[in-house]
Amino acid sequence: MDFDGEVAVVTGAGKGIGAAIARALSVQGAKVVVADLDGAAASEVVNDLPKGSAFAAEGDVSDESFLQELCDRAEREFGPVSVFVANAGVIGAGGLDASEGVWDLSLDVNVRAHIRAAKILIPKWLANGGGHFVSIASAAGLLTQLGSAPYSVSKHAAVAFAEWLAVTYGDRGIGVHCVCPMGVNTDLLNDAQLGGDEGELAFKAVTTAGAVLDPADVAEAVLEGIRTGTFLILPHPEVLEMYRAKSADYDRWIGGMRWYQKKLSGSPGE
Repeated sequence: MDFDGEVAVVTGAGKGIGAAIARALSVQGAKVVVADLDGAAASEVVNDLPKGSAFAAEGDVSDESFLQELCDRAEREFGPVSVFVANAGVIGAGGLDASEGVWDLSLDVNVRAHIRAAKILIPKWLANGGGHFVSIASAAGLLTQLGSAPYSVSKHAAVAFAEWLAVTYGDRGIGVHCVCPMGVNTDLLNDAQLGGDEGELAFKAVTTAGAVLDPADVAEAVLEGIRTGTFLILPHPEVLEMYRAKSADYDRWIGGMRWYQKKLSGSPGE
């Protein structure tokens, strides 16, 4: 795919992976909508891009009315949206003690925002000849996330929804791409440490499992995956071997994760 002249919407693009993807798309000639709950951060990203090639939008991407407004404005200013990157996410640390509010926020931002965006875009893409839906999920959606039940569950759901989209619409001109990195140097990762013992466990699990990548590395992998029509985009290639090991012997994998959790939490005798 040649991104020159394409119209892309990137959510959660004020910082981190989203900002890196927005910049990478712009470098390739795309018109970019930089959406974020933090409007000032989104505007800073736009200020770094060629004048007239992007605009910032402040709002909650789990709100369907905001998503509709976002896509409508993109079409008015640049043309029909052809690439949608569902990147906005929350960590949602906690286990059985996580509040209903934490669960609702995790599911709304990490999953339902994807569903709501697809409901808006897929019918248009079917009518107009296609488009690309990019779900920024997580390796936690293929494996799990120690220390965070809401994150694990919502990211598994994000992967499942992306799979369903690809199966249902992949033969009808819709490209679907699911991105599952491990550790990336973003506020989302670093803020996990602030979530008490479980947040600290989540942070340790991610940062000790493999290299912590720069957001630009993930952006490069995403654009290459879109170009090649790849569904499962793995900025950390080792995730595939971990996933294969999980599927080959589930009980052994769960035992290994229990051992890893004890080791990271410093349980006696570990």
